[in-house]
Amino acid sequence: MKSSFSQMGMDYSNVKNTSMKFNIKNTIGITAFLISQGMAAQFYVGVQTGIGHIKSDIKVTAPGYQIEHAGALKAGYIYSLTNHFGIGTGIEFSQYKQDVSLANSSETLTNFEVDPSSSAFIYNVTTSNYTEKQTLQAIQIPLFLQFKNNISKGVDFNFRAGAKYFLPVNYKIKSSAAFVNGTAYYPDVNLYIDDLPEYGFGGQGNYSASGEYQTKGILMSTFELGFTFDIGTKNALYAAMFLENGYGSILDQDKDESYIGYNPTSVSDRKANGIYSTDKNAKIRPIAFGLTFGWNFK
Repeated sequence: MKSSFSQMGMDYSNVKNTSMKFNIKNTIGITAFLISQGMAAQFYVGVQTGIGHIKSDIKVTAPGYQIEHAGALKAGYIYSLTNHFGIGTGIEFSQYKQDVSLANSSETLTNFEVDPSSSAFIYNVTTSNYTEKQTLQAIQIPLFLQFKNNISKGVDFNFRAGAKYFLPVNYKIKSSAAFVNGTAYYPDVNLYIDDLPEYGFGGQGNYSASGEYQTKGILMSTFELGFTFDIGTKNALYAAMFLENGYGSILDQDKDESYIGYNPTSVSDRKANGIYSTDKNAKIRPIAFGLTFGWNFK
């Protein structure tokens, strides 16, 4: 029961983004230079807290995201170029959380699969009240230009603008649904299967599983607007608003997959691939805004 469908979606590209490599190489080079100038730098530590959104162009997701907390821990330094301008870098650890659901509470999504006999079929997955809890954690390497101006004794106005290399460490998901049903259609023989549990076709109640998206690094723009307040002669408190926007996609997969995987031996233990896995070309990128609080060491 061989099928021409077994060849569909198999022409994957392994071409690397040379522009991204160039940008990363430049960022690392500038960071290394700043480290060598560390004696002239102002060191800082801080935290970011605010609203985060892992934005996607997947059409089947509900338009209303349940947005949770996004935040980061950060440390770095700023090398003074003049009395008003400086260039900064450092390292940050960030985390985004959000819940994603389907636009239709009983959505059916289709994907192509191959069974153990190497026969291709159309796999239809229907879920009821599907929800996906997402947690994205990443290392960020910022490179920014700072403008500062004294506006009062012990108070400076600060504006920072630059870019960050956003490198996901993990992107985990927890999927759940009140009911999952997986059916198969073999077009070569016009065969439809909806109830053969021992071969992975049929229904399952109270579905729950964990999974993880495959990811890659991207660039982000970053802006901060705030003030520093001198605390003694050697320290200062920094408070600012920030805005960050990712470019490209952190998703890194070479084929489309069903958001709930096919298990050829059972209707249970189906893998949680996630909604974003249904489109290998999906644009998945982080966006965040909120407040930054820091402590500067002069």
